[in-house]
Amino acid sequence: MFESTGVKNIALTMKNAQTQFTNWADKKKNPNKKQNELIQKLGSDFIKLLDELTIARSRKHIKSFYKAEAEIGKFPERIKPIAIYPNIDTKDRFYTYDELNRIILQYKLALFNPSAYIESDKTSKYEELAATKGVLGFKQSDREHFLIGMMKVNFLKRLESSIESFEISMDRTIQKIEKLETKIRDFQKSKVKSQEEELETYQPDEDEIEENEEELEQWQVGKKLKFDLADLDLDKWLADLERDREALNKLYNFAVAVTPDRDAKLKDLKKLINDKIQKNLNSGNNKVVVFTAFADTANYLYDCLHDWAKNELKLNIALVAGSQTKTTFGKNEYNNILTNFSPISKNRDKMKSMPKEGTIDILIATDCISEGQNLQDCDFLINYDIHWNPVRIIQRFGRIDRLGSKNDKIQLVNFWPTKDLDNYINLKERVEARMALVDVTATADDNVLATDQIEELIEDDLKYRNQQLKKLRDEVLDLEDMNESISLTDFTLDDFRIELLNFIENNRKKLEDAPFGLYAVVPSPSGNYSNLLDTEKLSTAEKEIIKPGVVYCLKQKGDTDGNEEVNPLQPYFLVYIRDDGQVRFNYTNAKQILEIYRLMCSGKSQAFEELCEIFNTETKQGEDMQTYSELLAKAIDEISRIFNKRSNQKITGNERGALLIPKSKRISETNNFELVTWLIIK
Repeated sequence: MFESTGVKNIALTMKNAQTQFTNWADKKKNPNKKQNELIQKLGSDFIKLLDELTIARSRKHIKSFYKAEAEIGKFPERIKPIAIYPNIDTKDRFYTYDELNRIILQYKLALFNPSAYIESDKTSKYEELAATKGVLGFKQSDREHFLIGMMKVNFLKRLESSIESFEISMDRTIQKIEKLETKIRDFQKSKVKSQEEELETYQPDEDEIEENEEELEQWQVGKKLKFDLADLDLDKWLADLERDREALNKLYNFAVAVTPDRDAKLKDLKKLINDKIQKNLNSGNNKVVVFTAFADTANYLYDCLHDWAKNELKLNIALVAGSQTKTTFGKNEYNNILTNFSPISKNRDKMKSMPKEGTIDILIATDCISEGQNLQDCDFLINYDIHWNPVRIIQRFGRIDRLGSKNDKIQLVNFWPTKDLDNYINLKERVEARMALVDVTATADDNVLATDQIEELIEDDLKYRNQQLKKLRDEVLDLEDMNESISLTDFTLDDFRIELLNFIENNRKKLEDAPFGLYAVVPSPSGNYSNLLDTEKLSTAEKEIIKPGVVYCLKQKGDTDGNEEVNPLQPYFLVYIRDDGQVRFNYTNAKQILEIYRLMCSGKSQAFEELCEIFNTETKQGEDMQTYSELLAKAIDEISRIFNKRSNQKITGNERGALLIPKSKRISETNNFELVTWLIIK
């Protein structure tokens, strides 16, 4: 690892990076935190490590840096997403999503809250028992409170998915309540004075929270806490259980009445598919993939669409939902189904065991295929329910939005539960915040952040995710479009490296013959000659940062092996100093300096003659370079200060450890450098 990255201690590098992130994320210490500040604070070894070991190839990246479309293919055009807000019941005899939201949030769900019925003189017993189960930071009753919140929202998620999924959830929960009621009554009738139970009702079923499987893991800590039924107020618990059961029975009966022929959302889906088949987006392409978060919904859709697709549309249909598969064509197996659905992208013609004719045109799928599959034969993707994590939605669309697609256009369709998206998101945010907080504080894991810091980070993350969710109504986002997020490309020089390789390929002879010391003059977007630039393409921040000054590229002389510990570009140094002597970006900010180069020089093949004449006049045709020599000296002083400060770190992290960079390899004066090139910004 050291040979390829020059990083001697990866564990220490990651620990230091974590510390810098923790300090940066602390709102009290850093109330106005910005991405660039974090990038600047992280050590050179961390940047070097990421630059060496990560590859970022997004849609925008490929379109920007890989021009050989004939060789690598193209991306299809994304049509503006279609937003659909379906009703639930064609006869309008079922609650609206918003009405049911209000109703469900009022339920006690006493099934999941045994702690609420512990007799007062027995409370301390269970608090101590919960602690031994690893439930730290929160009492058992707190965890049950959060669990109830999660289950209520899960009911709404499953209604959002399909009436069938909601009906199944109601039935499961009612059966659990009935089982618990029977257990309690049997105990009351018996003459036993004590009965400890690992209450099965305490845990949600795995398939109940299938959409966010990671939520299940957080409830494994301290699960199935034993309660002695003799310690509980059973009459009160039975009364609350009965009220819940009656309320859920009412919802269940309403849901059962909404049969497939009354399912308004299913009707909208069939119309959507039929319209697409009648008027292909791309000539001859009938393919549609329908994503849902729940296997129950996927099975329901397959059963409801199976005969209709075969008999009326004359198309084959298939289901892929985890380990479960169904199909009307070919072998009923995961890989065979996906290959028959997207035969061109998966090179079916080269597989001897696969059919050569026929295809699957309608695919019902869960998120088991949201990543790592090439399904770009398809041009129409429907999100039958909206995953609360916008990244999942982007990943779903990424199955058909791929390089080398045979389609000119692709369409995304999103089914939303309600037009009142703000209300929907407010509910989502409240519950997610609780779930995330209990996840990180109710486990025995070491947390580098304090609870208040965790709350702030969760709040910021949810706000950001919800902003993206709103955007998805009107546009298809790339992962790098997630503003305010920090991606790997922020830490690596990949973009610049590819541009450089392309430039070298086209200008190899010129570069080989070029001497050190070449320079160019460009206008500053905030200077007196900004009229020479197309400043509309620059952001306000870019205009503010790029002020008159000089960017120097220097090369350190002598033996510099090992200096990569404090300089990722060793033996080269980049520095941007303004005319007033302020070093705006030091060598530790190489990415920012390269970005200035790109903004000021990329695509420019001709010199700015007016600026060259001004520069020649100021310097008396290059004879009087005092101004620029003084700026260079100040820049080197600042480079030396930072370089030597970093060099003084101890390898072992203690005072007796060896210095990171020996003094013989330090920077001491201007003569330590050669001037490779420089860019004057007027």
